[in-house]
Amino acid sequence: MSEPMNVAVVLGGTNEERNVSLATGRAVVAALREQGHEIVAVDPAHGAVLPEEEARMLGGAVGADPPGIEELARLGSSAVGAALADLPAVRRADVVFLALHGEFGEDGTVQGLLDLAGVAYTGSGCLGSAVAFDKRISKELFAFAGVPTPEWTRASATPGEIVEELGLPLVVKPASGGSTVGLTVVRAEDDVESAIELAARYDDDVLCEAFIPGRELTVAVLEGEALPPVEIIPSHEIYDYECKYSAGMSRYEAPADLSPVETERLQDLAVRAYRALRQTSYSRVDFRRAEDGSFWCLEANSLPGLTSTSLVPKAAAAAGIGFPELCDRIARSAMRRAGGADRS
Repeated sequence: MSEPMNVAVVLGGTNEERNVSLATGRAVVAALREQGHEIVAVDPAHGAVLPEEEARMLGGAVGADPPGIEELARLGSSAVGAALADLPAVRRADVVFLALHGEFGEDGTVQGLLDLAGVAYTGSGCLGSAVAFDKRISKELFAFAGVPTPEWTRASATPGEIVEELGLPLVVKPASGGSTVGLTVVRAEDDVESAIELAARYDDDVLCEAFIPGRELTVAVLEGEALPPVEIIPSHEIYDYECKYSAGMSRYEAPADLSPVETERLQDLAVRAYRALRQTSYSRVDFRRAEDGSFWCLEANSLPGLTSTSLVPKAAAAAGIGFPELCDRIARSAMRRAGGADRS
């Protein structure tokens, strides 16, 4: 049996995906303890979480809606901020397991701080995290790598130009962020402006892209190898925040009901997307399968959720990898990379 590790699980944060991150962190903490590792939880908003505080902080549900701006404002910006890498709990750790999502979690900021401090951490490095977090740059790299992605418009396009170029319905969303926060499927030209205003609350760059009707699919990539595709069947038209994090709001097929040829094609596209965005360790690449059978890559997630309803654990289970083993593999791969391999 492999030697146990000291692991700092960094979770929470101060953005709209805080509740999701806490849920991911709760699951990861339990899984790694089951594997025999010594664990301490760290919240960038507060610092190290004392054992007696864990149940209170990590015990809540994600909820049907993300936390509001006022709720996040009460947390302040980050109480730890640049000092995160200097916390004793982080410095003593063999590896930091990043259970963060969203801004300052998977955008390369924390990754850069830990790189400068020489601390091993899970997930993609600073460059890969930043590139995947920006959906506009991601789409440009997908197109360059020959990975089909829905058509999109330039940031300066007017509502009329957006509709003319993309048609209706279309998708309006923040170029950075996740969990479909700020995303709208627009069906009328008169609604484009209000959808842009909503998305702009979360990011200055608003991305408008063609809506692809069809099946929702995702492929997890673990250490460069594609796991079985998973199909998501949400209760709503799209796989929105409520459908992602509320039990019973979505059904899942793992593996997805695809022909062997389709499965191979989808996995190949996922690995190509993973490489194009300089992902390492693990990532999740999201797709739509159009009615004509074509696959369209929407985005990649450099720190995908690891909650009880998350997709990467479902894909791993379909490949015969249990959740505790998955978390252990992710943590140990981070230590191997820190031993001398590229962290791009």
